[in-house]
Formats: sequence, structure tokens, C-alpha cells
Amino acid sequence: MELKGKATRINLFNITTPQMRAFHMSWFAFFLCFFAWFGIAPLMKVVREELALTPAQVGNTIIASVAVTIIARLLIGWLCDRIGPRLAYTWLLILGAIPVMAIGLAQDYTTFLIFRLLIGVIGASFVITQYHTSIMFAPNVVGTANATSAGWGNLGGGVTQMVMPLIFLGMLGLGMTEAMGWRVSMIVAGAVCMVVGVLYYFFTTDTPEGNFKDLRAKGIEIGTKKSAKGTFLMACKDYRVWALFFIYAACFGIELTINNVAALYFADYFTLDLATAGVVAALFGLMNIFARTLGGVFGDKFGAKKGLRGRVQWLFIALFIEGIALMLFSRMSVLPVAIASLIFFSLFVQMSEGATFSVVPFVNKKALGSVAGIVGAGGNFGAVMAGFLFKGSIAWPTAFLILGGIVLCASFLAFAVRFSEADEKAAKEEWETRMKENEQAVLAPAMA
Repeated sequence: MELKGKATRINLFNITTPQMRAFHMSWFAFFLCFFAWFGIAPLMKVVREELALTPAQVGNTIIASVAVTIIARLLIGWLCDRIGPRLAYTWLLILGAIPVMAIGLAQDYTTFLIFRLLIGVIGASFVITQYHTSIMFAPNVVGTANATSAGWGNLGGGVTQMVMPLIFLGMLGLGMTEAMGWRVSMIVAGAVCMVVGVLYYFFTTDTPEGNFKDLRAKGIEIGTKKSAKGTFLMACKDYRVWALFFIYAACFGIELTINNVAALYFADYFTLDLATAGVVAALFGLMNIFARTLGGVFGDKFGAKKGLRGRVQWLFIALFIEGIALMLFSRMSVLPVAIASLIFFSLFVQMSEGATFSVVPFVNKKALGSVAGIVGAGGNFGAVMAGFLFKGSIAWPTAFLILGGIVLCASFLAFAVRFSEADEKAAKEEWETRMKENEQAVLAPAMA
């Protein structure tokens, strides 16, 4: 998919261009999806008591919350190639908001588990965010654009740890019972998602040149039904895609797991109350303000100096340190030191995610949506696998230690992601072309 008009700069305060509107709407939509996706996590202490959930049942809900997202992310990547990111996001936000609000109807473990499973569908929003920014920004900044939009979206996982307990306490202040309070809190989160879904339709376009439907009407073939099917198969046959699948399982999969268990971990192992445990857990997610962006920035920097090979080298470094940091965190038993090690670990898990998606746009441009979908699904696959360690059979610190070792080993998969000399040359030529287009656009008004 070669499109003209890709932005070569990220101008955060300019919302007049289709590129920057897509950037801001995509990260904000993902932020709200992440907020709603993990909105129940900081309230699990209350839910666990009301529904009398066992440790194994809590573990099952953790697994359910990320399991269905594997399938959703695979499908949404294909759907983006077919109907475009604008419509894909609109429908995902509107339909995904329904189970978020409906979880308030849960009265026992079974119904709670079902709704927790269905809420996971909105986690597919990540793929659309990465898809949309990938086709809006040029190679010199696409790593930074992808990392920033995803990082600010992931920030929702940290903000919800602090805000949902406050919303819950606000409901109690209005005279609601605890049982009613957490239910109404989730209705609020779902309603906001639905509103933003409508706004996404009106304020974005699929590409810098317009929507898929309009471009096809002009004879430009972008993600037709035939090619969309072919691109998914094409992506599946590329071993590099599956290497990145497992790499992303070892970074984003770990982040999802921490988002699900952090509040309970600090409440149970450090005897913190609901609000305080939420604040501590939020520190992990709040690192997304800049950490994932740094991963993309360094990916672009390494790419500028060493080409696509440099992007892969940086990915290995970030993931390797992430594994060490997680093992370090697992050994901490003093609260201040545990918090410090959690923040250090958070820095590298999120930089690893940014580094991963600074590589993804260059793997196969003809199957961008499918590649992003498969790699994105890897994150949820990792979260599902990690979830089995938190079902009560082993102590949670031991589970973190095991995960750290797995991440350390997974970092070496980065060396399986190789690019040909032709790929390196094509990436360099595209970068030069987009930079030249940008220079001409800047000079044109001055010469007029």
C-alpha cells in the first residue's frame, strides 16, 4: 500500500491535517478502550468479595479478559484491509461498549466470566490504531507515531487503576451500595466509548488521500475483498511475522498481565487498601506517557543509522533488559523498592512494545493490516499463557520470576527478523522520497 501525502513530522498541536486528526483520534479511542477493558481490574477486590470468587476463578477471569482478543485482533487486521480503519474503529467502539456496560448485570461467577470475556473484544482497538498511524506517517517518523499513539492509548490501563476506584467511591457518596457502585462505574466507561465511536466516524479519514471507498471509486485498489484475503495468507506464511508474534507476547502480553494483577498483588502481598493499591498499580501504566514513545524514537534513530537491521538490534536490547527487570521486581518485598523496580520494569516493557511496532510497518506493506493483527494478537496470546501462572497454584512472586526468564529467552527471537538488501534499499528510498516531498511542500508557499 503506497500512498502519497504521508506526514514526515508529528505536529501535536495541529489538528487541521487528516494525519494529525487520525493520530489524536486513534490514540484517544485506544485510551478509552484500554480504560474500559481493564476498568474492572482495580475493583476486583470488591467484586471478589461480592461474588465469592475463589483464586482459581479470579485467575480464569484474568485469562478470559485477554483470550478472545487474540481472535479479535486477527480479524480486525483483515477487516482494516477490507473496509478501512475509520469504519473498523467506529463499529468496534460502538459494539464493544455493549459488554462493558452489560457486565453490570453479572450476578454470579459464570455471568461475570462471560462478560469479562466479551469485553476483551475492544482490545482489538490496538491493531486499528497501529494500522491508521502506519498509513498516515512516513518511514522517518512512523516508529515514533506508532509508539506514541499506542503508548498514550495504553496509558488508559494506568489511568483506570486510579480513576475507576474514584468513580466507584463517588457512586458510594451518592448513596449507592458497593454492589451497585461498581456496576454503574462500568456503565459510565462503556457509554463514553460509544460516544467516541460516533466521533471517530465524522472526524477521521482512512488515508491522507481520503477514505477507502472513495479511492476505490477512483480506480485505486486498496484492500479489496480479494486482496484482503490474500494479504492475510501472505502474512501467515512469513516466519518473521510469527517471530514478532512471540516477541510481542513477551512484552505487551506481560503488560496486560500486570494490568490485570497489579492492584490485587499490592493489596494481598503488601496489605494496601483498594485506593492505595490502585495508585501504586497505576504507576506501571502511567509510564506509557513517554516510555513506549521512547521505544519508537530509538527504533527510528537506530533505523536512521543502521537501516532496518538497526531497528531489530534495538528491539533485542529493550526486550533483554525487560526480562532482567521483571526478574528483579519479582524478588522485591519492601514496598518502596518494589515500586521503584516496577517503574524500571515498566520503562522497558513499554519500550519493547514501541520497538516492536517500529519494525512491523516494514515487514510487508501489502499486508500491513494482517501483519499488525497477527503481531498484535501475539500480545494477548502471551497474556493468556501468563494468566495460567496466576490461578493460585504458585505464589505470584514466583510467577513473575518465571515470566522474567521467559522474556529473557524470547529476546533472542529478534535475530530471526531479517530483511533483505532489497528491503533495506526500498526503506531508504521511501524515506528519501517522503523527505523530498515534505521539502517541496514547505518551499511551495514561499515560491508562490
